[in-house]
Amino acid sequence: MHHPIAELITKADSAITHEDVDTLMSIYADDAVLVIKPGMNAVGKAKINKAFIAIAAYFEHSLNVTQAGMEVLESGDTALVLAKTIVKAANQPEIERKATYVFKHFARQGWLCVIDNSHGHDLLEPSA
Repeated sequence: MHHPIAELITKADSAITHEDVDTLMSIYADDAVLVIKPGMNAVGKAKINKAFIAIAAYFEHSLNVTQAGMEVLESGDTALVLAKTIVKAANQPEIERKATYVFKHFARQGWLCVIDNSHGHDLLEPSA
């Protein structure tokens, strides 16, 4: 897929892998929501920044995120992204997630992520 949002997601994946928080934050809207895990969200860039630092530590600084498929559904200034996200880390088995992301197009900044839910529909499952 050759959509500007797909390129942003690839840039975000690389930033996560390389722990480049500044680049990662440039992809989020100021009031964005990051689903850390079901039942736990980070809202706003400051909290998302803190969350990614904690996530990197949790995965022993070995996190590698890639996409194995993606569909962008765009309507006006809003886009829904359905993605098959692969999460790898040295201390965890490989995980495939069916992620959902929402992007909004801003006149000055272009496309920015407003909702980052790598857990997708897993949010609907009862907690273990």
